[in-house]
Amino acid sequence: MGIDGVIEPIYFLITSIGFVILSFIQYKKTGKTLETIYLSILAFFFIICFIILNFY
Repeated sequence: MGIDGVIEPIYFLITSIGFVILSFIQYKKTGKTLETIYLSILAFFFIICFIILNFY
């Protein structure tokens, strides 16, 4: 991997899995808060980016 402007789709998948785990931990700790909703939206956004980069 060099610095050539290409972003591998697997990075979006890894990041989205991380956000899913973080949002689950945040939900178990504090319940449905603004931070939990924000992390869930980020996870959804990164999963959509992964799907778009792989299949379109």
